[in-house]
Amino acid sequence: MSKTGTREERELVKMLWNADFAAMRAPASGGATKKPLPDVLAGNGRIYLAIEVKSTTLERIYIPSDKIEGLREFSGIFGAEPYVGVKFIRQKWRFVKLDDLHKTRNNNYRLNKDLAFGKGLEFDEMVGTDKQVKF
Repeated sequence: MSKTGTREERELVKMLWNADFAAMRAPASGGATKKPLPDVLAGNGRIYLAIEVKSTTLERIYIPSDKIEGLREFSGIFGAEPYVGVKFIRQKWRFVKLDDLHKTRNNNYRLNKDLAFGKGLEFDEMVGTDKQVKF
């Protein structure tokens, strides 16, 4: 994993702890095991989150289908809400539900800024401390 991805994961874990969630980076994410694991796992007794973390300086990110399907599988077994957490550099975090991702012709997934900022949730919305109406 790139240093940027690790830094973003650590930043998100810290944000979750500050929001009264127990949170951790999954040490075996990124291919160290054949089992599907999210990058970040968090919970507060009411809400459980499994998050695939992405960061970029570009306008869009492509995510392999096995990553998304693995996140979906893990979340279903664990009872967590699955999200792709994306950090477009120098912008706020956004958290996108898996069903909102765009599936490409190659059966992978694409997430661009318009989607992230249009349908994605802000951090406070994801953790349940704020709610905004999406049109």
